[in-house]
Amino acid sequence: MAALRNSSGISSGYDEVPGGSETLLRSGLSLRHMRMIVALDDHGRVSAAAQVMNISQPAASRMIAEMEAVLDVKLCERLPRGITLTPYGKALARRARSILLEMREADREISELKAGKGGAVFLGAVTAPAIELAVPAIREIRRIYPRIEITMQVETSNVLARELIATRHDFIIARIPDDLNPRLFEARVIGVEKACLIVRRGHPLSNGKAVRLEDTAAYDWVFQSGGSPLRQAMESNFLNRNIALPDRILNTSSLLLTLVMVAQSDAIAPVSIQVAKFIQNPDGLAGAIDVVQTEFDIEVRPYSLITVKNRALSPAAKMLHDFILREVG
Repeated sequence: MAALRNSSGISSGYDEVPGGSETLLRSGLSLRHMRMIVALDDHGRVSAAAQVMNISQPAASRMIAEMEAVLDVKLCERLPRGITLTPYGKALARRARSILLEMREADREISELKAGKGGAVFLGAVTAPAIELAVPAIREIRRIYPRIEITMQVETSNVLARELIATRHDFIIARIPDDLNPRLFEARVIGVEKACLIVRRGHPLSNGKAVRLEDTAAYDWVFQSGGSPLRQAMESNFLNRNIALPDRILNTSSLLLTLVMVAQSDAIAPVSIQVAKFIQNPDGLAGAIDVVQTEFDIEVRPYSLITVKNRALSPAAKMLHDFILREVG
């Protein structure tokens, strides 16, 4: 369909309606006219409609005449007591009511966006702070502002940082990868991740005794990808003790697949302590896994709250970002 064009040939942006009936699009009918026809429909008297509109009765009558002139139809019939809308008036009132409702919703949505109470937030997080920080913050924000739409991706720092640069996230809770220029980001360290080893319940190493690292090398392992900080921390433990790295390794970034492998075999997996607690806790997954008692610690590089330098956050994103900052002190 061809677009309407003014005398200079520039499109008005409206598609032409079949049959040429685009009168209302060009008529000059205003929201005040919409409010007037709805007030007439609600109250059935010109005087009452004028009072609702906060105008005089003669001004209300002129406004009705304006609408009737634009549409070239009679919108209301006068009765001994008040008025009644014609079928044309009722049709316009029905549509006007919808238009006014949409405008109120638009006003509310814009106001909420300006106040940070609405809109959408896109964030990413590595697993430990996703559980410990992001989920509680999202739960609290949604309790206060239920209209905020939040999308969270849980992935490795390498993936999340690139998604952030590509503007697919507002901010992330992760680590800046070694192969990216740190000057691209604003980062604030907000936590240190400690890890542990998990196995299925009844595993040979799940006997309550402290396990040496060399006792684990003969088992299957489930690791994150080679560049992940948790993988690096675990491998450093082996190398610093001159212990050969495990031979049988499944590489995956999927926590679900990690849990399946651990639950259905004698495999060992390093995970953050927060993840292990959530899996074991009756208020979490109440999973049938055990944490292996070890003679060594597994400490991972600190994680940060990261944004792209000189990129402003939306009101909703800033609210969630600042809430997380307050929670970590």
